Amino acid sequence: MKKGIHPDFHQVVFQDSSTGFKFITGSTVTSEDTIKMEDGNTYPLIRVEISSDSHPFYTGKQKTAQADGAVDRFNKKYGLQN
Repeated sequence: MKKGIHPDFHQVVFQDSSTGFKFITGSTVTSEDTIKMEDGNTYPLIRVEISSDSHPFYTGKQKTAQADGAVDRFNKKYGLQN
């Protein structure tokens, strides 16, 4: 790899704004905000609107009935009835 062209990769904390869930991961994102974690270290803090803690797919609150209804309406409208 060429030296000096890649961004700095470091540990940061991402915090879900809606649930307060926090996790530490490696990233090239930087922030002026910092947070002190349970391990005693201070990390840059990145606030996100949605994470695995609040996303409907991961929480099991995903709505799938809408797609099934659309297929049924299509079949009823175009005569694919049993």
